[in-house]
Amino acid sequence: MFDKSGRLKDEGSRTQVVAAGATAGLISRFVIAPLDVVKIRLQLQTHSLSDPLLSQKDLRGGPVYRGTIPTMRHIIRTEGLTGLWKGNVPAELLYVCYSAMQFTTYRQVTMLLHRTVGEDRLPPAAESFIAGGSAGAVSTAVTYPLDLLRTRFAAQGNDKVYTSLPRALRQIGREEGFRGFFRGLGPGIAQIVPFMGIFFATYETLRLPLSQIELPFSTGNAVAGMIASVIAKTGSFPLDLVRKRIQVQGPTRQRYVHKNIPEYRGTVATVKAIVRNEGFRGLYRGLTVSLFKAAPASAVTLWTYERALRLYTTMGEKAVQDI
Repeated sequence: MFDKSGRLKDEGSRTQVVAAGATAGLISRFVIAPLDVVKIRLQLQTHSLSDPLLSQKDLRGGPVYRGTIPTMRHIIRTEGLTGLWKGNVPAELLYVCYSAMQFTTYRQVTMLLHRTVGEDRLPPAAESFIAGGSAGAVSTAVTYPLDLLRTRFAAQGNDKVYTSLPRALRQIGREEGFRGFFRGLGPGIAQIVPFMGIFFATYETLRLPLSQIELPFSTGNAVAGMIASVIAKTGSFPLDLVRKRIQVQGPTRQRYVHKNIPEYRGTVATVKAIVRNEGFRGLYRGLTVSLFKAAPASAVTLWTYERALRLYTTMGEKAVQDI
């Protein structure tokens, strides 16, 4: 199953990699959906962390969320248990498409580097960084409209901005045009390239050493995925927050749960506005729940991916033998 390097990227055929990546994305998304909704709600909250009393007066009826568990309780109390899975349909499509594209691109870029530079010319960490960053950029650009829809559905409360996915597509296309589906793509690409590069470089570095250690209730691969995700997410989080703020711009900006989302124009201007109005800590709003989400999501994704790939590879070998 594994080659002499024991690397994830060298396994399986292209079809098997796509299928395994899609399976991993599907399962991972459903598991972490509630944390994703909480993260988005916290990221879109614009009150000052240093002066919450003054900020509450400016919320104009919007909720004030304080921490992961209280936010979950508030959502369940006011919107029902299903509120924790808002935006799950576009998010499931996003995760399936993104995971399949991500693992496929990662594998193809790695093979391209081997053909052009040589298999042993680049340090493993550098090779993983380049392949991971490329995979993140391509996957983000291709699936970005689904990411925007996920954010908008998760941001709406009982007052529905969009009643269904088809109506959302028609409404955004009519009111905002084709470019409306790509609001925030700039910070999205700027965030995902270092995130995926750092993630895969860290994961490939830790994967083999940790796989030799017997761990209770877990595997070395899962722990390597969790550590890699935490490190990568912390470093790139401000751009992720900026992306979310820009994604809800447009004619529906004041109709989401948070009624006071400012109007932002451009990545740099958004960063300056957040620091000016909310302080530097404002750029890390929702980081805690993001880390709680990112670690199990990456662990589940990689754990499922490797087992799904092993299953599909075995099925392929049996199919060949039966011919």
